Formats: sequence, C-alpha cells, structure tokens
Amino acid sequence: MAKRPAEELTGEDDALKAGQRPIPTEDGDEAGQFEDEFEDEFESEDEILEAGVDGRPDEERELEEKRDAMEVDQKTFIPGRDKLTAGESLSPDTSTYELLHNLTTTWPCLSFDIVHDQLGDNRKAYPATVYAVAGTQAEGRKASQNELMIMKLSGLSRMDRGKDEDDSDDDNDYEDENAEPILETKPLPLPSTTNRIRAYQLPPQNSAKPPTTLTATMLENSDILIHNVTPHLSSFDTPGTIITPQQSKPLATLKMHRTEGYAMDWSPLVPQGKLLTGDNDGKIFVTMGAEGGKWTPDNRPFTGHQSSVEDIQWSPNERNVFASASSDGTVKVWDVRSKSHKPAISVKVSQTDVNVISWSRQTTHLLASGADDGQWAVWDLRQWKSGADDNASALEPKAVASFNFHKEQITSIEWHPTDDSIMAVAAGDNTLTLWDLAVELDDEESRDTAGVQGVPPQLLFVHYMEMVKECHWHPQIPGCVMATGGGGFGIFKTISQCD
Repeated sequence: MAKRPAEELTGEDDALKAGQRPIPTEDGDEAGQFEDEFEDEFESEDEILEAGVDGRPDEERELEEKRDAMEVDQKTFIPGRDKLTAGESLSPDTSTYELLHNLTTTWPCLSFDIVHDQLGDNRKAYPATVYAVAGTQAEGRKASQNELMIMKLSGLSRMDRGKDEDDSDDDNDYEDENAEPILETKPLPLPSTTNRIRAYQLPPQNSAKPPTTLTATMLENSDILIHNVTPHLSSFDTPGTIITPQQSKPLATLKMHRTEGYAMDWSPLVPQGKLLTGDNDGKIFVTMGAEGGKWTPDNRPFTGHQSSVEDIQWSPNERNVFASASSDGTVKVWDVRSKSHKPAISVKVSQTDVNVISWSRQTTHLLASGADDGQWAVWDLRQWKSGADDNASALEPKAVASFNFHKEQITSIEWHPTDDSIMAVAAGDNTLTLWDLAVELDDEESRDTAGVQGVPPQLLFVHYMEMVKECHWHPQIPGCVMATGGGGFGIFKTISQCD
C-alpha cells in the first residue's frame, strides 16, 4: 500500500487579462493576432524554442520538476509500522488482489474456523462460496446476546478488471462473476463470549448425506460446548429446512477447566473425535468422543507449563503426539500415552509469551511459532531432543528461520495447506502478512527488499486489517485467506497466489 499526497494541478497557460484584445491586422483579415507579452524578451524563434513554454530553458524546468517529485514521497509507507497523520487513511491497491471482500457482523468475533464443504477442491471459479463458524464477543449488559454463528458467504466475486469490448465470454457469465456478496447466518445462543472455536467433520457414513460437522467452543466462563451444526449448514442450501430447538442445544458441556483458556485443537487422525484444550492455569485436558455422541474428558490434566497455555496443535502424522505454546516462553511436545502426563520435550523459543503455533501438514518436522514481541520463527523438530521436560532445563536450539518484521504481538500463524514454503501471519499492528520461505539469500545478497530497510525478501504481501485476531487459509480455494478482526471478516486472494 502506498501513501501519496494529492498532487497540486496548475495550468501552464495564462488566461487573457482583462482589457486585452486581439490586435487587428493591417490588411483587414478576419483572423486577429494576439499581443505577444514576451515580444521584447526574444529576438528569434530559435531563442523562443530554447527557452521553453514558461520562459525558462527546458533543462532548468525539468530539473525543478524532478526535485519537486522527489519531495512528494521519499519513503515507502509500511502499514503497521508507519503512522498515519490526521486526516489520512489507507485504501488497498485493488490491482494486487484477485479477490477482496469485507463483511461485518453485529458483534465482533475473536475466533472462527472454515468448514470443509461439498463444492469440490482446488476451486478457481467465481463467484466463490465459503462456509464458516464463529463465536461472538458481546460483553457487559449485552453478554446474553452472544451467539455461535454458522455462516455462508456467497457471491464472492473476483476484482472487477473491466470488460473488453471484444470479449467473447457470455454476458450472463460475466454478470454472475460480479455478483454482490451475501452473508447468511444461523445463530445458536451461547451463555458467554467465545475465546476459541474449532470445527471438525466426522468421516461420512453415507455418500448421499453430508458429513457430520461438530464445533467445539471455548467460552470465557471456562466451559467448552460441543455442537452438531450439520442441520444448520444444510439449511442454507435446502429451502424449507426446519431446525428444532433440540438440534440447537449442545451435545455436551465440558466443565473440567477452572479458568478460561484459548488453546484448542481437534485431532485430524482420530475419526470419532479427540479434543485438546488448555487453560490459563497451564493445564491441558484430552476429551474423547465415543459411540452415541458421548464425550468423556480425562480429568487428570497434562501439566508442565509455568503459565497459561496459549495455543495447542496435534501432530499431523502421529496420533498420540501434540505440541503446546505458553506465555512462559516455551513450546512443549507431549505424548498422550505418558503415564506421568509430563512433556517429553521443552524448548525455550522466546523471552516473551508464545501466543500461537502451527504444525506443517506437508513437512511434518517443521513447526512455526509466533510471540508477543512480534517475532515469528520456524523450527526443525528433528533438532529438538527429548529429556528436557521443564522450563529450567528447556533447550534453546536455533530456528530454521526467524523474522522480526512485525513490531506488535503475533496473533495468528498458519502454514499454507498445500505449499510448505508459504505462511500467513497476523499481528497486533493491524496487518496480515504472507511469506515465501523458499526465497533464499546468499551472503552477499541484501536482506532488504528493493532497498527498503527492514523488509525481508521473503515478505510477499502486506494486507491491512484493523485489530486482526485470527486467519486461516481456505483448504479448497487455493491462495484464499479469511481473517477476523475488530471490524468484521475479511476474505482475500492476492494476484501472487493465482496460477
């Protein structure tokens, strides 16, 4: 995004002054001749041409114009780092987006999750459709209005590039691609604000029916609610569907936590559903799903963190292994089969709170972390050795890659679902950045981009979004990112993410 002051426009041709009139020619021609106010200054046409249109040599005038242009904008404006002055505002450069939409809800949402749908994978057609779930942040006297929102975002058209006169595409197709965005919601009542929400789909038992979609909602009051939102999702596309009050009630309310928390993740490898949750006391609980819709938490927590558990992730390829991040500055790796319920590995990754982690599903020995000081890093788990199970003896290995571009806390981080070199990172500086870790530097190569200090070449894109809290790649629309913030939801795809 670029910040440029408006340019002052000045005419180079002076208007005829009051009282001046064309001087008639002696031969009486109808065409008059204007008085030349520079008549006494030039002796020949050659001198006039050399002097230029404003009475100065062209070389002198061009030098001044170049000097003025340099004073307009000598510094690249970096969102999240540079500050706007009074009366200034940022607007996106729409030529850099393939898709860009913002949608608002009655209440802001701290957390959301994208729901896998039946519209197909690797989708590139427009308008796009997205299904998601989110929990609201109504507080104080309005707390009774909190909801779990099941959402359908449709009519998400690509950016309007204009239509060529010789375009042979059908007019109706063009109009369909430029549909207006629509946000539909099915609300479920919640007794408190939502700290974190995650969706999970059970393996389908019948190809003729949609898979069962579950949500786990971690509330500010420390309860965890599990809902079956399958009928609500189906109702968007099945007119006349009636949702009973019973279908809107939670399948289970889990009360093993004594304090609120923000860490939660479904196992991708346990078909019946296996849920991890962590709280501000540093405790982690495992809850198992069973036949008949029963949910049984293990009331003996995993302990080892000295402070709050901020994020948690199951291993994408080992069903008994998970990692956790804490405000004690460590990331710990656990094995649920451990009878001691203590971590197998403890690594000091930051001197500040570790807010978020993301485990690569493509290269499963890579784990990314984001901290409160704005630094995020990528770690090779093969370098982490077992044996250090507490903060005092925590290992301090070197990160594979580390970036301090953001100057405020990292609020969300996620690997691209199919490209293990691409990352999405959200931060408290109101920006969501995209990164390409495949960009490598030689020793002699500059660590800055285009001479702009502090902007590493791995930085692909900076998207401005106020109070951005969480971001996710859409697993079925390549390159599409959805995020939530204080102003609502944003969904975008950059031209760099298009084939």
